[in-house]
Amino acid sequence: MAIISVSHLTFSWPDQTENVFEDLSFNIDSEWKTGLIGRNGRGKTTLLRLLADREALDYAGTIRSPKGFKYFPLAVPDGRKRVGEVLREIFPGAESWKLERELSQMSLPEDVSERLFDNLSSGQKVRILLAALFAGDEDHVLLDEPTSHLDRKGQEIVAEYLKSKNGFIVASHDRSFLDSLCDHVLSLNRTSVEIVGGNYSVWEAEKSARDERNVMANEKLRREVGRLEKAARTSAEWSRKAEKAKFGGGPVDRGFVGRKAAKVMKRAKSLEKRQTAAVEQKKGLLADLDEAGSLKLATLRHRSTTLLEAKELEIPWLPGKKLDISIKQGDRIVLLGDNGAGKSSFLKALAGKSDISGGRLWQASGLKVSYLPQESGELDDAPGTVKDYAAAMGLDLTMFLTVLRNLGAPRGAFETDLAALSAGQKRKTLLASSLCQPSHLYVWDEPLNYLDVISRRQLEELLLAWRPALIFAEHEELFVGRIATEKIIIP
Repeated sequence: MAIISVSHLTFSWPDQTENVFEDLSFNIDSEWKTGLIGRNGRGKTTLLRLLADREALDYAGTIRSPKGFKYFPLAVPDGRKRVGEVLREIFPGAESWKLERELSQMSLPEDVSERLFDNLSSGQKVRILLAALFAGDEDHVLLDEPTSHLDRKGQEIVAEYLKSKNGFIVASHDRSFLDSLCDHVLSLNRTSVEIVGGNYSVWEAEKSARDERNVMANEKLRREVGRLEKAARTSAEWSRKAEKAKFGGGPVDRGFVGRKAAKVMKRAKSLEKRQTAAVEQKKGLLADLDEAGSLKLATLRHRSTTLLEAKELEIPWLPGKKLDISIKQGDRIVLLGDNGAGKSSFLKALAGKSDISGGRLWQASGLKVSYLPQESGELDDAPGTVKDYAAAMGLDLTMFLTVLRNLGAPRGAFETDLAALSAGQKRKTLLASSLCQPSHLYVWDEPLNYLDVISRRQLEELLLAWRPALIFAEHEELFVGRIATEKIIIP
């Protein structure tokens, strides 16, 4: 059994003042299929980069591994070349027959090695590069969100492929994907790291049970702290009265009173010590209890039962594709289809964000629609901070910041320039904006993009509790199964 060992790791990026990791330690078996999870901003990508580039980066502590590491995603030097040439440039030592063997397991065209890399679909490119990583036997593979933007078919192919492999760490927020292939989960918590044997569902069940126990123990300790505080106040009052009695009128046995006052003071100190210990114990219990408060939705009720209808709706750049749909209050409709089927285009048209070339699109009078785009590009060059963005969008600032906090966004993010936020923080900013816009209908394009597993569960709970009218596109099978009341497949 070969062990990858991380001991007392402390690290921060040169342009940051706060450490990403402080005194982080863990051991994992190099043959495990390890899923790496954690809230956005916990350092999943940073950890993978540290493992892959440990010789080049400056950190405190030690990282030991019996093998080298290969990291995904990979940079492609020149996509204008054929696939075989591209792979030989990236992996000059790989044997051709091993590359062909791995490619054959990814449901790719037989002649894919002879095709130009740039002419392939994004899903095919991902599968080619993933397969090439496993063409050698000497390195441990590090996968950072390998299924991002893959359609469900592509995700299933990659999951089946990885099931046949050992010796990798995969950072992912897709719970269905992690469930299907991982035999261990490495969780980066608020103040610790946790390793659980099993898939995501095993980790989630253990975490939920532990959090419930800790919350109950915390309530018991809270009551104990209150009792100790009351006892300490009583002791302090006794001590004050006894001290005063030493100097009162009439004959007084000051020695006796002094001894009594000292005894009471000693008791008060003991109570204070026990109170402090109880408070510290309570803090320890809640140290890794992620903030996952209930989300809110500014949904509106429309007088019309039917909110939107489309009949043979056509998009200029999707010739031959038509959409028929009727959205009523309480409907949660998901658009399914392979990458490039037109899901995003139709969602934009339904939200009034793009032109249509044919058919009919009807909206109920006064309908207010909240649109969440697939990407967060509008924030990449946006000026100002999160608070400035809320003001520009006319959002209720208190509700907006509360939603962000409940999604796990750190308070420091509120004062950070939008362009400097991580992909996950940008996604949460746009999602919080959509939730806070008073709307009759929500149109969401892949709302789970970049969201951590806890935020995904929160979003599910919100939608099931509030039951808004929603049409969306999403690849995570678990989310779709729990949320959608109707499925429409775009061929």
